Amino acid sequence: MSMTSNFADCLRDWEDLEKDYQHIQETQRLYREKLDEVARLQTSCSGAISRQKKQLRQLSQALHTYKDSASGAEVCAIDEIQAQINNRPNTFFEMEAFLPKQNGQALSHRFAYKDEYEKFKLCLTIIILVFSFSLRFLMSTRALDAAFSFLLVWYYCTLTVRESILISNGSRIKGWWVVHHYVSAFLSGVMLTWPNGTFYQQFRNPYLAYCLYQSFVQFLQYYYQSGCLYRLRALGQRHNMDLTVEGFQSWMWRGLTFLLPFLFFGHVSAGCCPSQVQGIGIKKTGTDPNPARDQPRRSNSNIQN
Repeated sequence: MSMTSNFADCLRDWEDLEKDYQHIQETQRLYREKLDEVARLQTSCSGAISRQKKQLRQLSQALHTYKDSASGAEVCAIDEIQAQINNRPNTFFEMEAFLPKQNGQALSHRFAYKDEYEKFKLCLTIIILVFSFSLRFLMSTRALDAAFSFLLVWYYCTLTVRESILISNGSRIKGWWVVHHYVSAFLSGVMLTWPNGTFYQQFRNPYLAYCLYQSFVQFLQYYYQSGCLYRLRALGQRHNMDLTVEGFQSWMWRGLTFLLPFLFFGHVSAGCCPSQVQGIGIKKTGTDPNPARDQPRRSNSNIQN
C-alpha cells in the first residue's frame, strides 16, 4: 500500500513538472519574441539617430553658408535653428546610453588576431609535419637539419609572443602552456647548435621521428579542441576570446576516445628521448653515469685485502 501511494505521489509530481515544463517553454518562446522585437527596435533607433546626426551636420553647413546672404529676419531664424541643432547631441547622448554599444574597431582586431593565431599554428604544424617527414625518409643533410631546427626555434618564439598578446586581450591561456613553448624553443636551439658527428647522427633519426609523430598528434588535437571549444562557445560556456576556430566535424563527438591512444604514445615517445640522450652520453664518455653504486663494493674489497 505504501509503495502504491509513493508511486501515485511520483506520478502527481511528474504531472506538475510536466505542466511547469510546458509553462517554461511558453515563457521562453515569449522571451525570444520580445528579445527579437527589442533587437529590431534597438537597430531601428540606432539607425535613426545616425541618420539624424548626419542630416543635422549637413543642414548646419547649409545654414552657415546661406547666413552670409540672408536678411535680418532670416538670420534670426537661422540662429534659432542653429541653437536647437547644437542642443541635439546632448539628447542623442542620453538616448544612446540605453542602447547596446557597438563593437569597436579594437574588439574586431582582437578577434582577427585570435583567428590569425589559430591559422598560423595550423599552417606551421603542417609545414613541420612535411619537413620532418622529408628529413627522416628522403633527405639527410646537416644544413637542412639546421634549417628545420631554426624553423622550430622561430615557431615557438613566435607562439610565445603571440600568446602573451592574446593573454593581455582576454584569452585564458594557461601558464604551463606558455612555459612549455619556452622550453621547446630552448631545446630546439640546442638541436640547432649541436655539432654534426656520430652521436648527433645516432640521435637524429629518433628525434625526427618524434617530431613527425608530434606534429601529427598536434594536428589531430587541434581539430578536436577546435570542435569542443566551438560547441562550448555556442552554449555560452566559454569566452569569445578563448582560442578556437570556426567549424565542426561529426567525429569530434567521439574524438577524445579516438585521440587518447595517440596522446599516450606521444608521451611515451617523449619520455624515451631523454633516455636515448643519456645512452649516447654514456657511450661517448665510456663511464657509468652513476659511479656511486660501485663505491661500497670497492670499499668492501679494500677491507678484505
